[in-house]
Amino acid sequence: MAEIKPPSLARDLTARDGTLLTIGSIVGTGIFLTTGYMAAALPHPGLIMLAWVAGGLLTIAGALTYGELGAMFPQAGGLYVFLKEAYGPLWGFLYGWTAFLVIMTGGIAAVAAAVGNVLGGFIPYFASSHRIAAVPFGPWTWTLSGAQIASVLAILLLTAVNHRGLKAGSGIQNVLTWIKIGSILGLAIFGLSRSAPAMPHYFAAIPGHLAGTALISAFGVAMISALWTFDGWYGLTFSAGEMKNPGRDLPWGLLVGTCVVTGLYLLVNVVYLRALPIAQMAGVEKVGEASATALFGAVGGKLLGIAVFISCFGALASTILYSSRIYQPIAADGLFFRRLAAIDPKTQVPAASLWAQTGWSIVLALSGTFEQLYTYVIFASILFQIGVGAAVFVLRAKRPDLPRPYRTWGYPVVPALFLLASLALVATTLAEKPVESLWGLGLVALGLPAYAIWKRRAKGVVT
Repeated sequence: MAEIKPPSLARDLTARDGTLLTIGSIVGTGIFLTTGYMAAALPHPGLIMLAWVAGGLLTIAGALTYGELGAMFPQAGGLYVFLKEAYGPLWGFLYGWTAFLVIMTGGIAAVAAAVGNVLGGFIPYFASSHRIAAVPFGPWTWTLSGAQIASVLAILLLTAVNHRGLKAGSGIQNVLTWIKIGSILGLAIFGLSRSAPAMPHYFAAIPGHLAGTALISAFGVAMISALWTFDGWYGLTFSAGEMKNPGRDLPWGLLVGTCVVTGLYLLVNVVYLRALPIAQMAGVEKVGEASATALFGAVGGKLLGIAVFISCFGALASTILYSSRIYQPIAADGLFFRRLAAIDPKTQVPAASLWAQTGWSIVLALSGTFEQLYTYVIFASILFQIGVGAAVFVLRAKRPDLPRPYRTWGYPVVPALFLLASLALVATTLAEKPVESLWGLGLVALGLPAYAIWKRRAKGVVT
């Protein structure tokens, strides 16, 4: 009798899918918001562009570095697998634990909230100011807004699409990403064709208050904002187990995707700096909408609002797709809820993992606490990413004979630069948000007793 093989993930993703998933994972609301905050800290057009260039180059260096690991371990899990292979199962588990607790689920809740807020600008029922219910719990009152309803509906809809199978999930993600690319290119082309209301002087004298260490600090704050806007660039590594030819296509998808996003971001920021003077831009939350209004009038601002909604919705689709692939391999290793290890035999997706992620994301979205929790884990998230970057060096020393279909271009210089820049970012984050950073490490530490419990269960000590 032929052996019946257990269901497995479908290897249907191509290099083009990987590239679009990378672009879709990165481009959300940040590019339409961040530059206003950067201008407040760093009021100089040339230095703002330099911060975007540096952020793009650092992201590309990370993509080149992570590509080697993804090609070496072509399976679902991404950073969980890389940390486990380099440093042992505890470190992989701590990443997976924090990802499920806050990093990924909190990110999903945050992007979904952005979807709701933007939709509320067009449909008043879904506005964040529309209060649907208020329930007191002692000194605290839980409120339900229209924006929260919209965010929950968006999460449920995209989860249902992803449950239908990889082709359905990647298909809608690809379509939304193409629309995002077209929207940003449209803004850039039409924006550059208009006469400039503002004339940026990229090589102007640096303001006197930014002398010495103040300039370094301001540039660091601007870099943090730029890098948050590039976050998600590593998302494709979680879906390595679903790529047709991961050894070739995964590094290619990471590299091309991050290069395309860098180019798009630079183009858009040139438009922003031509549309608004630095003094007028500084501190503006919706800098994209303000720039479009300055260039094209009120209609331009409305059209950009539609583009922002599509961008948010597309980023949510990408994040739900790739992040649900983290928990299935952890559960398969016996270090998480066993039911999450299951792969649907019909659709070949980790359905239990997908819906568990959605359930907790909805709880965070409805609780309204995800923003604070997400702020807490930013510091820990960067530390995990640094650990993965260092894993390239660790694994070349510990396991030199492992097949490496792709080797990091520019090794050891490129991964070393990625690590050094990331360490500088860690230092800046710790200096800017010391309390939040320590709370984030506390959330990670909560995974230690959880790991001990699941480890004992995996050995059969606890039933």
